[in-house]
Amino acid sequence: MNKPFFWESTSEVRTVEELDQRYILVPEKVKDAYLVHLIQTFQDEHEDWSIIIFTNTCKNCQILNMMLREFSFPSIPLHSMMKQKQRFAALARFKSSNYKILIATDVAARGLDIPTVQVVINHNTPGLPKIYIHRVGRTARAGRHGMAITLVTQYDIHLVHAVEEQINMKLQEYPVKEKDVLQILTQVNVTRRECEIKLECTDFDEKKEINKRKQLILEGKDPDLEAKRRAELEKIRKQKKKFKEHIQEAIEKKHDAQMRRRLKKKQLRQEKKAAKAQLTSD
Repeated sequence: MNKPFFWESTSEVRTVEELDQRYILVPEKVKDAYLVHLIQTFQDEHEDWSIIIFTNTCKNCQILNMMLREFSFPSIPLHSMMKQKQRFAALARFKSSNYKILIATDVAARGLDIPTVQVVINHNTPGLPKIYIHRVGRTARAGRHGMAITLVTQYDIHLVHAVEEQINMKLQEYPVKEKDVLQILTQVNVTRRECEIKLECTDFDEKKEINKRKQLILEGKDPDLEAKRRAELEKIRKQKKKFKEHIQEAIEKKHDAQMRRRLKKKQLRQEKKAAKAQLTSD
């Protein structure tokens, strides 16, 4: 009887060597300006490059697409709120290079097979290393070189460390001239806000809720019971948050009281020392 054959890869790195993995540390409120600056730079230097931008929600995907269109970038969205026919059409346009920029959510981008993507930009730092690996795997395919840039805020450092531990390598910082970003900051923020207002005037959120209810029904769940359950969980979450805030407030009050006592003792010692010095001089 033949013995079973086992093979185990000795490589711990879950991403390919041809992939240049970078990060940019950015304040949360300046993230969109960095994104616009990056895309403009790539468009100026490599007009034929294809770029995929990953974001975490359908709504943000839609807003980013609207915003980039306002800056005349050839972008197209791909998210689960779109009908299947619309998603296929978006992919076809991106693959044919009619649109050079694809903005996608993780769910909508599952199984994407686009061999000629030069850059992947993570608009948000993925919450799990496996999501990061899946995203950046859209570039540097079939032996080609590619680049992945992750926009990292001050709240995402631990997520980057988790990614680095998983892929067994450190991400390198991508150099950006901050003054160039600051020059477009106001324009980008105003444009995004205008796009948010435009989207609010549509029934986008209502469609999202309808889609959620349909999905729950397909899963054999009662949407109303699920909504009640979510409301109860949200109530518990708020209670926990309030309790934590109460504890934190009590700790801060105790700390302040201790500091006041210390300052008072210090002041008394100084007064005694001054009085003693006065008596000695007399």
